[in-house]
Amino acid sequence: MKLTALDNLTQSLRCLPGVGNKSATRMTLQLLQHNREGAVTLAHALLNAVERVGHCERCRNFSEAPQCGICLDARRDATTVCVVETPSDVTAIESTSSFKGHYHVLMGHLSPIDGVGPNDIGLDVLEARIAQGDIAEVILATSSTVEGEATAHYIANQMRARGVAVSRLARGVPMGGELDYVDSSTLAQALSGRRPID
Repeated sequence: MKLTALDNLTQSLRCLPGVGNKSATRMTLQLLQHNREGAVTLAHALLNAVERVGHCERCRNFSEAPQCGICLDARRDATTVCVVETPSDVTAIESTSSFKGHYHVLMGHLSPIDGVGPNDIGLDVLEARIAQGDIAEVILATSSTVEGEATAHYIANQMRARGVAVSRLARGVPMGGELDYVDSSTLAQALSGRRPID
C-alpha cells in the first residue's frame, strides 16, 4: 500500500536519533497544524545542508569549503591533533575553550565485524598528515566503549611507530561514555589531564 504524504513525513522523521513513532507523529502534526511555514523552512534548510556540506579534506570534519575553519585558523596549534569519532565530539571539545590544536574526525570507529577498517575511518588521511612531519602529539579522544578503546589502541601503535607522542583523555570521562554527553568542565579537565600512552 502506498504511503500517504502524512505517513511518509512521519516515517522520514524516524530516521532522527531517539525519535520513535509517537515522537515522529507529534512532530508531523505539530508542523502541519501549527507551523507550516517552519516546515517549509526546515525542508529548505535540510536540502541546502545536504547539498552544500561535505567533509574537510584535511580533518574530515563537516565543512562547506575544501578545508574547515579550524584547519584554516592560523592561531591554532597545528602540531597537536585530537582524534575524535564524530563531528559532535569536535563541538563538545570546542565548547570547553581549552583545546587550541587541530582535529581528525574518524566518522566512526574500527569494527571488523561490520567490515569497518582503518581506511574506512580516514586513518590513511591521518597517516598522510603525520608523514608531512608537522605533528608532534596526537590526543586520542575516542569513546571509552570497546570499539573506541580498540580504535585508540590501533592508532596509538601507528603513531608510536612514526615517533609521534600519543596521549589519551584522562579522568572524568566515564567508561562507555560518549563525549557529546560529557559536560564541558569535565571534558576540559580530561583534556588538561591527558596521559601518555605506553
